[in-house]
Amino acid sequence: MEFVHHAHHNSTHKENRIMKKLIAIALVAFLGLSSAMAQQVDLRRKISVSGSAETEVTPDIIYISISLKEYLNGKKKVEITELEKQLYAAVQKAGIAKENLTISNLSSWNYATEKKKNPDFLASKQYRLKVADLNKFNAIIEAIDAKGIANTNIESYDYSKIESLKKDLKIKALLAAKEKATYMAEALGNKLNGVIEIQDGGDNIIQPVYRNYMMKAEMADSGAAPEIDFKKIKLNFTVNVVFEIR
Repeated sequence: MEFVHHAHHNSTHKENRIMKKLIAIALVAFLGLSSAMAQQVDLRRKISVSGSAETEVTPDIIYISISLKEYLNGKKKVEITELEKQLYAAVQKAGIAKENLTISNLSSWNYATEKKKNPDFLASKQYRLKVADLNKFNAIIEAIDAKGIANTNIESYDYSKIESLKKDLKIKALLAAKEKATYMAEALGNKLNGVIEIQDGGDNIIQPVYRNYMMKAEMADSGAAPEIDFKKIKLNFTVNVVFEIR
C-alpha cells in the first residue's frame, strides 16, 4: 500500500511541474505579444491637412453631328450630293483635315436604292465633325444651304492636354497642403519632419453642359448659324496629407 501511495505522490508532483512550465511559456508568449503590440503603436506627432487646386479650360476637342437632307425648291429637288459638296468645301476652307469629317450613319449609303424605288424620296445623310473651335463650326454651317441642314448638335467634348493638366493640379494641391501644414505647425512652435501618408481625393472634372441646340431646316430661312454657349471644363483636385512634426 505504501508503494502505491508513493507512486501517486510522484505523479502529482510531475503534473505540477508540467503545469508550471506551461504557465511560464504562456507568460513569455504574452509578454512577447505585448512588447510587439507596444512597438506597433505610432507615437509620432502628426498633423493632417488637405490641399486643393482648380482651374477651367475651354474644350478643344468637340464632336458635332450634322444631318443633311434633300428638299424641294419649288419643283426642283436640291440633291444630297450638292449639299455634301458644300459641306466638304466648307470644312476644307475652315482648314479642318478631311479625316475629321466622317459619315456616322451607314444607312446614309442606301439612299440611291431608295431613289430607284421612289423618285420622290428625299435622301438624308448624317456626318460627324471634329473641331477644335466652335467658331469654325459656325463658319461651316453658314456656308451650307440652310434649308438642307436637318439638324446639328454637339455629341461630346474634351480637352487635349487634360492628363498633363491633372498632374500639374495635383502637384499644386500637394504644395498647398504642405504650405497649410507648415504655418499651422509653426504657429505652435513646431516644424514639419517629412510626409507620413498621402491620400488622393480623386478626380473631380465637371464637363460643360452646352445648350443642346438644333437647327431645323424649316427654321433656317435666314441662313444664320445657331448660337452656341461657350462654357469651360472645370477641374478640381484635393489631396489629404499627413505630416510628422517635431
